[in-house]
Amino acid sequence: MLRDFGGGAFGIYVHVPFCATRCGYCDFNTYTAGELGSSASPQSWLRALRGELAEAARVFGELPSAQPPVSTVFVGGGTPSLLGGDGLAEVLDAVRAHFTLAADAEVTTESNPESTSPQFFERLRAAGYTRVSLGMQSAAAHVLKVLDRTHTPGRAVAAAREARAAGFDHVNLDLIYGTPGERDEDLDASLDAVLAAGVDHVSAYSLIVEDGTALARKVRRGELPAPDDDVLAARYERIDARLAAAGLTWYEVSNWAAGDSARCRHNLGYWDDGDWLGAGPGAHSHLGGVRWWNVKHPARYAARVADGGLPAAGWETLTNEERHTERVMLTVRLRTGLPLADLAPAERRRADRVITDGLADTVDDHLILTDRGRLLADAIVRDLLA
Repeated sequence: MLRDFGGGAFGIYVHVPFCATRCGYCDFNTYTAGELGSSASPQSWLRALRGELAEAARVFGELPSAQPPVSTVFVGGGTPSLLGGDGLAEVLDAVRAHFTLAADAEVTTESNPESTSPQFFERLRAAGYTRVSLGMQSAAAHVLKVLDRTHTPGRAVAAAREARAAGFDHVNLDLIYGTPGERDEDLDASLDAVLAAGVDHVSAYSLIVEDGTALARKVRRGELPAPDDDVLAARYERIDARLAAAGLTWYEVSNWAAGDSARCRHNLGYWDDGDWLGAGPGAHSHLGGVRWWNVKHPARYAARVADGGLPAAGWETLTNEERHTERVMLTVRLRTGLPLADLAPAERRRADRVITDGLADTVDDHLILTDRGRLLADAIVRDLLA
């Protein structure tokens, strides 16, 4: 099924499927202890992860080109920090046991502020992690309550400072804006807190009501209003203005960084059509135009690994048209823009209309969204690919 490496950056994503509680807006492949019962545990997951990494390394070693060094590792979830510092050190050791990390590899873990401490961050630094991403969402207690987040409003900022004190130069805080009941002053308080934390990266995402979530059920029953598009646009502009004034500039529609070195290289690998191995339950992988995704449930994932072979639930080889569509969808969201030469004639004519409408500019033969265009990025993509 696999043909060869694509020739670009190669990263590894590790999915930790465990959470202490389920947030009402989340539709990720995550499980609480009560949902899993005795069918899976962090210990059985780690054993299976080691097995999958070993099998992937074996399969990749049979490809025509030599496997490139791993340039980025990203441990996400779920709540990776529930594994503790020692558990996350074991995860990185498992990766190193089967893959060669580049000397300057970026190694990130997501963390819930409530399951971190100064000792936790010190253990991560000693293990070789270089970057931490903390879920803050909001500094307003009533907004966190709507989102079913369990951390206290000030804990994310305190955790960010602890990470910096432990030696992390690169710390990200995640925000969610547009939550029902959020006011302008709540967003301002969140931005004040982010800037006071002294982080070098911020991700801010508009609240999306995903089907099947507790939040979707509350909206459907009329208990909460759906997010308002005009409010979301105004909040985005507010976020961008505050972050830009503080020296954090956007490099992807939802991400701001204090310089090139602060950008998340792992995510840039996704957006720039790189290759990556996704290890863990439900994780997706991409290699040279071939994509596969693992079985979702941790118990079934472990059983598939034990049976031998990669624990894939499905595979697909992307057509040239599909790869083009994905390139347009992802690259147009980047500050570096989409090369006009990549567009078909009909798409170029649509791009000209986007430029005429003031939603994009051309710089060095690249289509780059304007401030107003970023608010309509998804609609612009649909128009270009119509």
